[in-house]
Amino acid sequence: MAAVICGSLAFDTIMSFEGRFAEQIMPQQLHILNVSFLVPALRRDFGGCAGNIAYSLKLLGGTPLPMAALGSDGAGYLARLKELGISTEFVRTVDDSYTAQAMIMTDRDNNQITAFHPGAMMQAHQTKIAARSDIKLGIISPDGRDAMLQHADQFRAAGIPFVFDPGQGLPMFDGRELAGFIEKSTWVTVNDYEGKMLSERTGWDSAEISRRTQGLVVTLGGEGCEVWVGGEKTLVPPVKAAAVVDPTGCGDAWRGALLHGLEQGWSLAKCAELGNKVGALKIASRGPQNYTL
Repeated sequence: MAAVICGSLAFDTIMSFEGRFAEQIMPQQLHILNVSFLVPALRRDFGGCAGNIAYSLKLLGGTPLPMAALGSDGAGYLARLKELGISTEFVRTVDDSYTAQAMIMTDRDNNQITAFHPGAMMQAHQTKIAARSDIKLGIISPDGRDAMLQHADQFRAAGIPFVFDPGQGLPMFDGRELAGFIEKSTWVTVNDYEGKMLSERTGWDSAEISRRTQGLVVTLGGEGCEVWVGGEKTLVPPVKAAAVVDPTGCGDAWRGALLHGLEQGWSLAKCAELGNKVGALKIASRGPQNYTL
């Protein structure tokens, strides 16, 4: 059975800063911030949430269907997906835009600063979701604002259970819109920072969100995950990575594992356990689509 993965396809430019951001940024001078970072190491990877999640799910034996948009410079990404055996039937090409671009700088403590150009991603809403016998579930990950809103409605109308994982797209929505996403979704996943923002904007704490869905997962980085079901919390412990090489795409690796577990009918806690394992493997490798299981 297949999973529709709504989100971005992007080219990631990854830069390594050998110092610490905290040593270069003076908090008392943030109102006139003007900093420059020397980045001796630079590389360009295939990335974007939809692409990275699809990569993870494919490694686990799933059938990902990324629903996303590429720009006029996206031929190489299309070829990459086909090389991996990932369907491109829901990948649209927008001729008058660039493919989304993420410029990611990581310091020696694995803190990150990211600049993101959405490009063709802003046209992702033009591709529609409809019921189909082979589509079992889906996910809404960070994407164009219109695409996230419309795809949630389309998943609901098609009767396809889906995960709402707004990620860095969460600040685009107000409390009413976020409450609507939660009410339409089957599961919700956020990191701890996003979870606090989601609760603040909706007025619902984690327990309440979990009661309005089949479950909520709050990822805690190196501390593991909180899994909330029916208002009750379970802590899923972390998996220690063999080495900390590159955190880029770690969250997407986790999301792919979550989808795999949900496809198998596992409990949400068991899905989170697999996510922690796959995330640990990813963080020990370089690049969001260059690890193996």
